[in-house]
Formats: sequence, C-alpha cells, structure tokens
Amino acid sequence: MTDTISTHTECRNPATCEIIGKIPCTTEDELTRIFASCRAVQPAWASTPIKERARAMIKVRDYLLDNADDIAAVISQDNGKVKMEALAFEVFPAILAADYYAKNARRFLKDKRLRPGSILLAYKRSKVVHVPYGVVGIISPWNYPFGIPFHEVVLGLLSGNAVILKTASQTLLVGQKMAECFQKAGLPEDIFHFVNMPGEMAGRAFLENGVDKLFFTGSNSVGKALSSKAAETLTPLSLELGGNDPMLVCADADIHRAVMGAIWGGFTNSGQNCGAVERVYVHQDVYEPFMELLKEKLTGLKVGIWSDFDCDMGVMTTTAQISTVKRHLEDALQKGAKIFAQSGQIDGALNNALPAVVLTDVNHDMLVMSEETFGPLLPVMKVRDMEEAIALANDSDLGLTASVWSKNRGYAETLARRLEVGVVNINDHLMSHGMAETPWGGFKSSGNGSRTHGRWGFEEMTQVQVIIKDYFPFARRSIWWYPYNKRVYDAFLNLPNLLFGKTPGEMIKGIRALLALIPRYFSKR
Repeated sequence: MTDTISTHTECRNPATCEIIGKIPCTTEDELTRIFASCRAVQPAWASTPIKERARAMIKVRDYLLDNADDIAAVISQDNGKVKMEALAFEVFPAILAADYYAKNARRFLKDKRLRPGSILLAYKRSKVVHVPYGVVGIISPWNYPFGIPFHEVVLGLLSGNAVILKTASQTLLVGQKMAECFQKAGLPEDIFHFVNMPGEMAGRAFLENGVDKLFFTGSNSVGKALSSKAAETLTPLSLELGGNDPMLVCADADIHRAVMGAIWGGFTNSGQNCGAVERVYVHQDVYEPFMELLKEKLTGLKVGIWSDFDCDMGVMTTTAQISTVKRHLEDALQKGAKIFAQSGQIDGALNNALPAVVLTDVNHDMLVMSEETFGPLLPVMKVRDMEEAIALANDSDLGLTASVWSKNRGYAETLARRLEVGVVNINDHLMSHGMAETPWGGFKSSGNGSRTHGRWGFEEMTQVQVIIKDYFPFARRSIWWYPYNKRVYDAFLNLPNLLFGKTPGEMIKGIRALLALIPRYFSKR
C-alpha cells in the first residue's frame, strides 16, 4: 500500500497501515537518461560470453539463499501475504529459477544449425542465432511482486539484454529488494535498473523512450491500452492478463486431495492469483462428500498477519481489490447464490482482511463466474458429467490455467487437452508458475500468445536471426540470377520433376532441366 509524497512514495503495510519505507520517484527525464545509459552498455553485455552471464545469475541465486528469510519478510510486509507464502511461493521458486536458467542458458541460446530442406540447395548451409532485443522493459503486478518479475529479469539479462524493471506502486519495497539482489551479483553498471513511476505513466514512458520489447503482467484494460500505444511503433509486447481458472473434479477423484487443493488453489495469497481456482465444477456423484469435507476444512483456515507462522491466509493488498470482491459477492447473492461456508472470525485489528468464502447455487450469469474475482471467493457448481464441466469451463473469454482431478491420469489428460487454457495441472493447481522449465501464458484474452519461463522465455527475450553460407566455392553465380530467357524458364519449369516426378519420363525431364542449368553456375555472362 503506498502514498506518493513529493519526490518519494510512502510504502505501508496493508495489514497495519504503518509506514515501512519510502522509495524515490523516477521522473520522465530520469527515465530517458536511464534508457540512454542502458543502450550504451548493452552491446558489451550482449558480447559477454553466456558462461559469464550465467555466473552472475548463480551469484544472484546464492544471494537469495543467504537472505531468503529477510526477503520473505519484506515481501510479506509490503504485500500482506503470510510469510510462509512469501518464502515458499516467491523466494523458493526464484532460487530454483536462477539456478535452472543459469545452467541451461547456453543450451537454449546456442546457435542451431538447420538441415537442408532440399538436396538441390544442400550447398546452402543455415544456422539460427538468438539476438537480444536490446533494452527490455518489465512492468510487474503487486500480487506476486518478487516471483513474477524475477523470472523475466533473469531471462532478460541472461539473453544479453539490458533490463528496466518497474514494479507495482503497491509493492515498491519488494522491487527495491530485488534490485539489491542483482546489484550484489556484480553486474555491469547500468545493465539493470529499478524505477518507481505511477502505473498510468510507466507504460507510455517506456514506449516513448523506445523500449525494444515490453513485458506486462496485469489487467486486461491496461494490456489493451498498452497494445494500442505499442502499435504506433510496432513495439513487441508480451502480455499476461489474468484468468478465470476452472477446477474440474471427476467422479473418481481423490476427494480429500481435491478438497485440499481447492482450498489452497482458491485462497492462497487471499485468492489474489491470476492462476487461482476461480470456479469449481464437481461431478454430481461426488458433490455431496466433496462439499461436506470442503466445509469442514475451510472453517479451520486462519486469517492473520505476516509475523504469525500459524496463519494460513494474509490480507488483501489493496482496497480497490476488496471492492471488486465485495461487488462480486453481492451480485452473486442477489442472483440466488448462497454462502455455503467461510473461514473463522478475523482479528478486528487487521486492516484489509477478508474471510475465505465458498458459494453454492451459482451460475454463469453471475460476475463471480464470468469475471476474474482475484480474491477469496470460491464458487462451486454441481455438474451432470464431465462433458458439462468442459463446456462450462470453456465458457469464458479468459484462458490462463485450469486443473483436472482424477485418479485416472490418462482420462484426466484427455479432458485437459480439451480445455481452452495455456496451462493445465492434473491433481494440483497453480503451482506450475514455480516450475522454471514450463512455459507460462494463456489463451484468449489471458494474453497475446507469448510465453515466459523455460526455453520459451529465452525465445521471448531474443529475436531469431538466420545466417546462410554458400558452400559451392566454384560457382560464379546462382542459377536464378540475371539474365533470364525462355531456356532458363523451361528448365525451372521442369526442375521439380527431378524430386517429385511420378513417372520415369517426368524424372528424366527433371534431370535434363538440371543439366541445362548447371553451366549457369560457372558462367560470367
């Protein structure tokens, strides 16, 4: 939680509203100077051997290892989530990511030779190389203020780019802490910058300063506005814009596992996850036992503050998001939904705290089913069969993640392949964001088709360049060069028969065409 005052932004703990820090604001003139300094040093960084760039990221990994508790505390106080979630779902995955990317960067970024596509052009040898964009901008959200941008920063730097990071205004202390992690790695000066600008200004300012590629994670409305602005200069964008993620519980599911997965997937980080369980579809054969156990387990969920290690769920990060959750709840209740269960009493001294709530008697006319709630509301629907579950799950303009719960993994995968989402977990939910090797991104309005993480993340951070060398040293010219004439035309007309002729006669025509063209390789005329 933040308040901007003169040249600094005040940072407040959302659970207590106490001031916990002040971060200097970055002006537009300062940003212009930062871009200039990044452009000055980036070519030398791109020329640095990948092995050396990877060594710097290993230093980042080691710094995270040595300072994990301190970093988790900063995340928890700045964001409002409990410290366990800050450690397990942000710092720990970041450690794994730094290690994985550093150890695999050379393999993913190495030049790749291409096999000739035709024997007729086999003397032309091609290879693909990865060229860094230059200066990459990253605008990250407040819900996972460390975990989300960390992957992109590491991938950007390992790929040879300079990186400018703008974290959400609500979680600036986390951004400052991340900058500290990379500064301790001994990176070249000006190859990485952390800036503090209002969200409504940052995207425009990045684009007007000629950022070579912009990565944005946030709302659909802002993503669309950035797309419109970027279109003016054809600046490439990578967009991750949220989800309305379904959970499908099959008749043969392990009920206990499914219930515990629904509670964790729906309420971790107070439900403020783009990949959280937002809708649950339960087969009618197991609906009653599922709901009975769900109520039993939910009532034991504890809402508290970051310093209490026995608390399961923290507070909401922003009052604006609390308003969205309340609006969705009121809309659902007015349209016939019922509160089936909720977590226990909340300490009255906490600010921005909401209970975890399960709703029944819901339908797709309700906002809680059709929009991203991004809060601790979990609507559950009974379905006749999994065909109905698939149809309902795909009835959304968002398609980030989903999960299928079944003891039959083969059947679960069959269902998963029919879901219109970018990520499907079987018998788990959400956690794949912490797996550095897996691509992250969605279908439909959840993004623009780009993927972060893993090999695909390196591909998003680089441009593909192909280099083609001619290995026919005796040729004075190519057979398709000037001058043209009827004889050359007839030869090219028959040349494909050499490879694809269906009869001996057609193949002979192809051979004659090649023989007619070969002298052109050696002719100076």
